[in-house]
This record gives sequence, C-alpha cells and structure tokens, in this order.
Amino acid sequence: MNHSDSGFPAYARRYPIGAEVKHDGVHFRVWAPERQKVDVVLSNQSVFPLKKEVSGYFSGMIEGLSEGGLYRFRLDEDVICADPVSRFQPEGVHGWSQVIDPQKFQWTDHDWPGIILKGQILYELHIGTFTASGTWLAAVEELSRLAELGITILQVMPVAEFPGKFGWGYDGTYWFAPARVYGSPDDFRVFIDRAHSLGMGVMLDVVYNHWGPDGNYHAQYSPFYMSTAKTSWGDAINFDGPHADSVRELVITNACYWIEEFHIDGLRLDATHEIFDSSEIHIVKELTQKSREAAGKKSVLIVAENDRNDSRLILPENQGGFGIDAVWNDDFHHSAHVALTGQRDAYYSDFKGTPQELISLSKYGYLYQGQYRGRRKMRSGYPRLKLSPATSIVFLENHDQVANSLTGDRLRTLTTLDQYRAMMAFLLFSPGTPMLFQGQELGVESPFCFFADHHEELAPLVYRGRREFLSQFGQTEESIEIASPCDLATVQAAVIQHSHSDLQIQRLVHDLIRIRKKTPAFQVKHPCDIDGAVLSDKAFLLRYFHEDAGDRLLLINLGEEVLASSAEPLLAPCIDRIWEPMWNSADPAYGGAGIQPIESSSGWRLPAACAVLLQPA
Repeated sequence: MNHSDSGFPAYARRYPIGAEVKHDGVHFRVWAPERQKVDVVLSNQSVFPLKKEVSGYFSGMIEGLSEGGLYRFRLDEDVICADPVSRFQPEGVHGWSQVIDPQKFQWTDHDWPGIILKGQILYELHIGTFTASGTWLAAVEELSRLAELGITILQVMPVAEFPGKFGWGYDGTYWFAPARVYGSPDDFRVFIDRAHSLGMGVMLDVVYNHWGPDGNYHAQYSPFYMSTAKTSWGDAINFDGPHADSVRELVITNACYWIEEFHIDGLRLDATHEIFDSSEIHIVKELTQKSREAAGKKSVLIVAENDRNDSRLILPENQGGFGIDAVWNDDFHHSAHVALTGQRDAYYSDFKGTPQELISLSKYGYLYQGQYRGRRKMRSGYPRLKLSPATSIVFLENHDQVANSLTGDRLRTLTTLDQYRAMMAFLLFSPGTPMLFQGQELGVESPFCFFADHHEELAPLVYRGRREFLSQFGQTEESIEIASPCDLATVQAAVIQHSHSDLQIQRLVHDLIRIRKKTPAFQVKHPCDIDGAVLSDKAFLLRYFHEDAGDRLLLINLGEEVLASSAEPLLAPCIDRIWEPMWNSADPAYGGAGIQPIESSSGWRLPAACAVLLQPA
C-alpha cells in the first residue's frame, strides 16, 4: 500500500494507523484530531507521549516493546481506552489492546492463486456454533469434510471483536481484532492456511455501515467518525462529511489488512444499502479497487449484500458501476421460501413463489429490477437483465433468513422432505452461485436464532428490538415468544450436532454438487444459455443449452403428480437424441420412493414433489 499521502514516510510503516512491530520496538499511530495530547499507557503503567502531526494523527516509537505488550491510549490526560485499530483484545472490548506481530506466522500457501467467481460453491459459517468448542482450531478439523463435499469457498460471519462471550458479530467495535472468543489471531491464520491447502478459499463478512454500541470508543477519538445519517442499528459512518478522508482510510486499510496479513480471499460487505456516501467515488468502489491492488497477483472476490437490489454494484466501472463481483440475491430465497411454505407475510408478501418466478430468477437474477414493490410502496431494484447469472449468490438458508423464522427453524422442517429435496436441486443446479448455510449439508434441524451477549442494561433493549422486528411476521409484538438473544442456551441450541446429521440429505447434497461440477451445461455464462417453461401451477422446466457437451433438462414439480402436455418446444430432445433420466430427487438413496418413466405417448408425467434431471442419449 502507498501511504505517502498520510503524512509519514511510506517506508516507516505498513499501514497508516495502529501499533506495528519494528526491529527496535513498536511504532504507534492513531487519529484523534480533536485531542491536544495522546499518550500510550502500558500495562506496567509506563506512559509514553506521542507526537501530534499536522493531519490530526499522533505517532511515536516505544523502543524495547515487543509482541504481546499490552497498551491503551490516554486522551488529553483524561480518557483512557483501547486502540480503535487494535489487532487483538485479549480481555474484550473494554480491556487492553495487545501488540501483535503478523510476521511470526509461517504460511504454507505460497502458491495459492486466490479465487474467481466461476464455478464456486459457498458455505456460510459462524465459528462460535460451527463446532461444539466454537474455536478456529476446532473448525479446522471439519475442513477436510467440506472440501470432500465440494465446497470451494468458506464465507465466515463477522469476527471483529464484539462485546460479551458470544454473538453474531454484526455489532463489532474493533475491526482489526479477531474476536478473542474464537482463539488467537494466529489460530485464524491456521484456519485459512489449512483451507487453502485443501483447495478452499476463505471470505470474511465485514461490517462497514456502523459500529456496535458497546465498546465503541471511536467518538472519544473524534466525533468525525460518525455521520449525521442513521442506519437501522445506530449512527452511520462518515464517508462524505468533514474529515471523511481519514475515516475512508480506516475502512480501506481494514479491507487490505485482512487480505494482506490474513490471506483472506474476499470480502462480503454487509448491508451496503446502509452505507451512505455522496462522494464522487463511492467508498464501496474505492474499497474494491484498493482490495484488488492489495491482493497483487492473487484473485479476490468482493461480494455485497444490498436490500435494494442495486445491480450497479456489479456493473463494470466503465458502465458506471462499482465493479464488485457478486451480490446476495434475497429475491431467490424469498420466492423459493413462499413456494415451499406458502408464507406470505412481511417481505414475503411481494412474492408468490410461482413457477414463473423461479424461472425468471434462474435467467435474470433479481425479480425486482426497478418495478414498483407493494410492501415498500416504492420502486425497487436496478436492471441486470444482461448480466451473468453467476453474479447472483443464491441460497435457501442464511443466518438472517433462518433466524427470521421466529423460532430459528431450518427450512427442511417447514416443508415436506420430498419438496425440500426438489428445491435443493433447484438451488444447486442454479445458474447463480449457490451458497449453503452451516449444517444444511448435514440435514440438521438445530435452530439458529439471533444471539448477542450484552450487559444487563442493553440486553432488555436488544430483546425488545428483536421482538419488534419479528412482529412483521404475522403476530403482535406482545404475543411473540422468542429465544432470548442474551441467553447462553440460545447459542447452545444453535451448535451443529454432527451426531444428529441425516445421511440421506448428506448423500443428496454430495451428489448434487458432484453433478453440478462435472456438467458443462450448468456453467451458464449468459441469460440466453438457459430457458424455462411453466408446466402447471406447481411445476416447471429449465433447459440448459450447451452446444458441445449437450443440453440438460431439469423438471421440478413442487405439487401433486402432473401430466403435462408434450406441446412445449423446450421438451424437444436434441437432434438424433432422446432424453434419459440422469438423476432424480426421489431416489431411494435419499429416502424417496423412486420414479416411473417420465415420457409416454400421452404426455410427460411428473412425479409429485420431485426434481428430475435428464440428459440426451
């Protein structure tokens, strides 16, 4: 990184902020433009004054200090608090910051090329509930299993230091400090290094729209960290107001830090619709550019969550876009959820779960691309009709959507197993880039509810806020009974129990991923490479075109048995070929009852609640 514009020699430091280990000590630099004096206070109560720079930074070297040293900053001889860019908080958000030397770790992934979007299968996981121990090192033991399954990217929920002993991580306050509850920073590096050795990339979920309320000392250093705008969770971050340059530098440095010092392969940007920036160059666009520069020859992915379906995020820069790689597609989840469960309240009210919706999702990604959206009483989305379907991250479950089922129910418990197996085929044969949520591949039924370990004053507010949010799902707030977010039992219930896994679901997922990877027709590059047709109010087909390797035909029926007319051009076989079944979700190996011949002289008979894949023969 080139930090020559930050007011210090580029050779002196790697990053413009933080505590960095040098051969003769530790160099500190912190931004506190409203303060007149900043000192470093060590755990032995030694005090070292820092020199004030013209730009509002304070910096200085403490000779003889080394890795492991504990320190805080004292502001104007009054306030003492942790380093806002601490690399580790061994005692939590209110404790000492610790000096960390990233150069000590011995990486083995020197030939790792990074990841590109094509052909990926994502797996979202929460380290604290992924294993019984809830640590990086315990998670390492599960990585070979996921690699053998066919997972190619591990997307880790936020790990920036957060308050308490457990949480989702979206209320983090120290962006540079991996949460102590999961292990040391080097334990995180072990996890990533091992994943790379197994051929899997690691993406990190990062939150650049707000800081959590507990342990957030940024305002003590400068009020300019915060914007006058508000997010759904509190004050927005200042990306375009007074002194925004230093705040933007903080965010960009953090993104580059994960890529350079932890060998992270990509970032998932949380709730970009809550990032407010009217600058000429939006912070998401600048962050994307700088992240790729930091990666050097290695390929990195930048993925965004955006509740407004803003496809400009994935448009190339020369077309006025931000140039990121992919976006989460909530439309896919919502329509599929309605199709399986019939639930139509809250945000599901804008979806019908019809075969036509599912076909359109396969071809065009979002359903809402600028049309009026009833629940929001406004137009929503931006056109993406010509973009590659792979730029949509599609899923049937993720941390939010499982938790939003009031009691944290897994989708497989909300529908029949026959329907669920058919919809899993729709997901894993999707032209989009599919993502599984932890435990989904095992068929576990353990709930995943919202949890956050806050102090006794904040905990009741969190509980009430959660109930208020969930009241949109067809109940009054007073009648809702939910697992308390601050109760340890809520976390324990979410831990993946491998002994309760469903072998038939495991076999289903394994086979679907294997077929997806070996079938060229599923590598859809353009919307014209796939088409679909409605066969009934619950049944439809998708045809994947591939001139060289041959087409594939996927039949999906989520209702009762259907006798469909043959008068549909997409049912026609390739020249001099006939269709033969290649795979079906009713296979007894998955717990199904098997299927009878599909095509007959009277039409096409689609078994009830079943998916059938056909190939030319």
